[in-house]
Amino acid sequence: MLRTRTCGDVRAEHAGSEVTLCGWVHTRRDHGDLTFIDLRDRYGITQIVATAQDRAEVHAALKDARSEWVLRVRGTVRPRPEGTRNPKLATGDVEVLASAVEVLNAAKTPPFYVNEEGQVDETLRWKYRYIDLRRERSREIMRLRHEVVAWIRAYFIERGFWEIETTNMIRGDPTGARDFVVPSRYHPGKFWALPQSPQQLKQILMYGGIDKYFQIARAYRDEDPRADRVYEHSQLDVEMSFVEREDVMALIEDVYTKVIERFSAKPLMAKPWPRLTFADAMRRYGSDKPDLRFGTELVDLTGAFPDSAFAVVREAIAKGGVVRGIVAPGKADAARKEIDGWAEVAKRKGAKGLLTFGFAGSEVRSPVAKFLSAAELAAIRGRSGARDGDMVLAVADGERHASEAVGTLRQQLGETLGLIDASKHAAVLIYDFPLLERTPAGGWTFSHNPFSGPLTPDELAWLGTDPSRARSSQYDFALDGRETAGGSIRIHQRPVQERILEFMGIPKAEAQQRFGAILDALEYGAPPEGGFAGGIERLVMTIAGTENIREVQAFPKTQTGYDPLLDAPAPITPGELDELGLRVVGKPQEKRPSGG
Repeated sequence: MLRTRTCGDVRAEHAGSEVTLCGWVHTRRDHGDLTFIDLRDRYGITQIVATAQDRAEVHAALKDARSEWVLRVRGTVRPRPEGTRNPKLATGDVEVLASAVEVLNAAKTPPFYVNEEGQVDETLRWKYRYIDLRRERSREIMRLRHEVVAWIRAYFIERGFWEIETTNMIRGDPTGARDFVVPSRYHPGKFWALPQSPQQLKQILMYGGIDKYFQIARAYRDEDPRADRVYEHSQLDVEMSFVEREDVMALIEDVYTKVIERFSAKPLMAKPWPRLTFADAMRRYGSDKPDLRFGTELVDLTGAFPDSAFAVVREAIAKGGVVRGIVAPGKADAARKEIDGWAEVAKRKGAKGLLTFGFAGSEVRSPVAKFLSAAELAAIRGRSGARDGDMVLAVADGERHASEAVGTLRQQLGETLGLIDASKHAAVLIYDFPLLERTPAGGWTFSHNPFSGPLTPDELAWLGTDPSRARSSQYDFALDGRETAGGSIRIHQRPVQERILEFMGIPKAEAQQRFGAILDALEYGAPPEGGFAGGIERLVMTIAGTENIREVQAFPKTQTGYDPLLDAPAPITPGELDELGLRVVGKPQEKRPSGG
């Protein structure tokens, strides 16, 4: 070994002993005949000192060293002089008097400081990720991720689960996002797909009698990246046989409660976790992943407008819609710019517009007040519970659109008005999801995945009368307003699976082509089973307190999906294209996207 100790484990009890350390120059302090460096590795920092009088050649070597040079230092551990100890360092009681210094590698001036945690352009950080990982914050997030995953792995192994790796080369079927596809050299014109989830494979493991399975699985989705969504991620994937919904929900609550309590500095607001049906979550919070760190809830204002002369609400209600609202505390005098910002948020969620009512004494400040009666304005205030100085924001639309629009406003108000208790975590389980939901074309599709079972056998009867009333066995776990895990009890009988697929517009012949493996397996004694999957990155980013999922990945891409470290994606040679039977249509981009 090139070293006898790390830079983080030298202590006072080692005083008088000789050690050899290896690491990077974190800082250098030159005091003429006396030179100090802080030598850093993954484990910590140790102060190295050399004097011109004792070892001139060693002193000269330290004097020449610069930031991020890689050194090997041999020397004697000694107590730091009185008054110079550093309580911020685990090694702060001692220093190493250098007797030999070897430069293992010099370094160019880094593009950003390693010994400071200042703001650095994201694309620059990812391009020089090997330097960024030396910074304390980045290194600690990698350590946290490692420890969380190691703990989860031990948790499931101790409970009799087998860790099984499923293949990353599968048949493509973009039932959710777009697939990433891989051309086959041996089968020209045919393509593998990278899995968006091991969903079918883990169900087939249950049909094989495995009984309890888990995996830290890689998943790939060709969808627009966001702050908490990227092209590729890792997920905790779990499946069990002979279980009911409550068994899996209890497992989710147990494992994630233990992870949060072990690794987060913040406590959970409530144990056991609150549980909400999908309908209650949408009615009260306008979201199926509500942030319960603050209590502001949506209010139903529909009853405030009986036979209203105001066409906007009258027509919405006549079509079976509702008026949903929320109170913005202390915002009766909100500036036009702020109100316009709220309106834009609502419109991005499909709302046609935003109604605002500011209550200041007996005055109601609203662009639409002249269209409403005094009784209607009083009812808005009474039903919303708005106090003097508050503003009510409302949307008149179909129930789903109105609730989601106001729910998005709720989250924004929580963040911008300081309503969120950021000192705690809030977990919630959501269940009784719809089995199906409308497509933009007016048909029906799955609300979770096509293999989620109906909540009860009676749910299937609704397919012939009112499909929107059919409920699923799906359950989701949200943490601090972020969907963190979800799953369902699966369909385990072929006729039921075929009926669901056919109702979604996939006839039996097409279903056999797309899902033949799982459909055929259902005829060979498939047990009742269920499970869940949860994003590792989303969990770690929430525990770490970062809002950017890329912070918790070792080698992230930019928000445009570009990898500045490897300069990828990149073109391949004409010969490789010929071998794969491919040709590029259109001119490849010469300029790399900057991302950010």
